Amino acid sequence: MNKGLGKETNPEATVKMFPTYVRQLPNGKGKAVCLLLLSSSVLSSWFRVISRTNTCSSYLADISSFFFFQTENGKFLALDLGGTNFRVLLIELDDGKVHMESKIFAVPQQIMLGTGVQLFDHIAECLSHFMKEFQVACETLPLGFTFSFPCRQQGLTKASLFQWTKGFNCSGVVGEDVVQLLRSAIKRRSDVEIDVVALVNDTTGTLMSCAYKNPCCMIGVIMGTGSNACYMESLDNVELWSEDRNDPKQVIINCEWGAFGDNGVLDFVRTEFDHIVDAKSVNAGRQMYEKMISGMYMGEIVRLAMVRLVREGLLFEGKNVSDLVLEPDRFFTKYISEIEQDKGLNSARLVLEELGILDATDEDCEKVKCLCTVVSTRAANLTAAGIASLILKVNRPYVTVGIDGSVYRFHPHFHDRLVDKIRELIPEEIKFEIMLSEDGSGKGAALVAAVAVRSKRELV
Repeated sequence: MNKGLGKETNPEATVKMFPTYVRQLPNGKGKAVCLLLLSSSVLSSWFRVISRTNTCSSYLADISSFFFFQTENGKFLALDLGGTNFRVLLIELDDGKVHMESKIFAVPQQIMLGTGVQLFDHIAECLSHFMKEFQVACETLPLGFTFSFPCRQQGLTKASLFQWTKGFNCSGVVGEDVVQLLRSAIKRRSDVEIDVVALVNDTTGTLMSCAYKNPCCMIGVIMGTGSNACYMESLDNVELWSEDRNDPKQVIINCEWGAFGDNGVLDFVRTEFDHIVDAKSVNAGRQMYEKMISGMYMGEIVRLAMVRLVREGLLFEGKNVSDLVLEPDRFFTKYISEIEQDKGLNSARLVLEELGILDATDEDCEKVKCLCTVVSTRAANLTAAGIASLILKVNRPYVTVGIDGSVYRFHPHFHDRLVDKIRELIPEEIKFEIMLSEDGSGKGAALVAAVAVRSKRELV
């Protein structure tokens, strides 16, 4: 992480640590109660840290900010692009209350692998349909754009795509300003007026969404199809920062931690199955950490291990299995959650039957369930290591970690395994909590837009 933050070392860093240009958290309702939510032991540890360090002013500034109220209000659009579907949201903030309308649109495979113009024209068309459906086509609304791909930001509304992930490979986008591509596509239609005021990734949106309710939130994590994290960093530690250093002297850093291990530092824990997953991916040699922990790959790792056990005669008596088991990506990650949710073996048996294996024994089902547990536990432990590193980097006595994503939401044991391992990895005096984000990539993007609009008003 320090390499990524360094001006001279960033080019060789695998974890790029991109500044997001988001420097302020929402200061809506809830700030004054944050201290009241903390236990007396946490408060005591907080003030002990203040008394023995040189960070008194920053902590006192944090505490005083909890008693400052100014609620973001108004209508805002959010666009959430990060997978095979994207969402458009209309969000109205009213004195701490949130009213939200949303609609999901598909991104066809031919567009995912087509040109950038096709992709952004498709998005602009869907934005237009949405605004007309919800009767706001005559209004010019601020839009927060969640673009969940690695970007190098040059400002809150300027960011060039670093590389495609998650199966996208649209030509003419890498190295280009994705905000300008969206604005150009909207302009080509000329039937709606949209003011794109902020670009964020889903981790930043997750952090912002949780911070709206809990200002102790300083870390945002996504554990879904892909994985990434962000956190609030002091400007003094960001050598890449070239803008003003006025208050607030902080900025959210987009870690892009999925690339951790691209330089080989994770090779000692990568298995033969990890190597196969990587070799057959559209971005071979990249995103090693993500490929070990995220939902896009966990099911395939289990499937590859199953095939290996069959060939060694240790599963299904070594008999030829159905073509579905041999088909890449056919063992969905959702199967892992379903199998581990069941205290018995019924779910494992149903999944195997869905894959064409009708005569699995109890022992077969136990082995498949064991594989699922091993793979998901490894993912939780590796994710915990990343979160623990960020908690230590934030260096506060109490930290809230906002998390979103399908793996975290739907796996029955992921949360508990995550919390247990984090506790093992950080000092006992540091307290933390995990907070499920309420639609971080949607509501969070709108909140970034709201903060951007509020900040402009404050400067007038």
